Amino acid sequence: MTETAATRIETRFAQLAAEGRAALVAFVMAGDPDPATSLEILKALPGAGADVIELGMPFTDPMADGPAIQAAGLRALGAGMTLEKTLRLVADFRASEPDTPLVLMGYYNPIYVHGVERFLADAAASGVDGLIVVDLPPEEDAELCLPALKAGLNFIRLATPTTDDARLPAVLANTSGFVYYVSITGTTGAATPDYSTTAQAVARIKRHTPLPVAVGFGVRTPADAAAIAAGADGVVVGSALVGALAASLDARGAAGPGTVGAVSSLVSALAKGVRGAAATV
Repeated sequence: MTETAATRIETRFAQLAAEGRAALVAFVMAGDPDPATSLEILKALPGAGADVIELGMPFTDPMADGPAIQAAGLRALGAGMTLEKTLRLVADFRASEPDTPLVLMGYYNPIYVHGVERFLADAAASGVDGLIVVDLPPEEDAELCLPALKAGLNFIRLATPTTDDARLPAVLANTSGFVYYVSITGTTGAATPDYSTTAQAVARIKRHTPLPVAVGFGVRTPADAAAIAAGADGVVVGSALVGALAASLDARGAAGPGTVGAVSSLVSALAKGVRGAAATV
């Protein structure tokens, strides 16, 4: 992607590196708990302190996700969310927010059904900046990764504690935007990471790539965010935000008057943790 203009993702990480701090990457599920509330939440995230947004694409078989994000996807699907509506949600968000990078995260099946060429054109037109597709390994780069790069979208790859130095070059070969380091083995929200080993893992990855490295899985509190931010270029929070949303719903699972605020207030607290880490480095 060096021959094209910098993407919003690349620009944002460069800006934050110049400021000397990590990015807060906030994950929410598209259409959770309903499309209208989901749009309100999306619009609130930048002002609350999210530097990058990951937007989940609801899917019926989310094998890498823990109970909280699985439940979020089911709520969204129950509210009628589809891939087409997810792209429309991005376009509605982008109409009032031109700068905050947005990454779609999910699984390949809905993209395949939509059609790769059509999906990439629709995603770019709606204002998507990058993709994380957790079930497409590097050996399948020709399927989606390379076409996405050609379409001007960053393709963000996951690295894990089991991704050794022999495997890393394959993982990083066509990765762009940033590397997402999964700090624990298992599904999302499963445990709290070991911060000392996480910093070492980030340093190891950075010996193989100039790309920023963002760390996720298991980050729940401002203290967690600060600890990760001290040794990484970004902190990804998902299950905690989805859990805050779920706790705000009424007995029928519908959004209440505090639903948007439940998510945005936690993002604000996490952002303070990330920014506090920069002040102490």
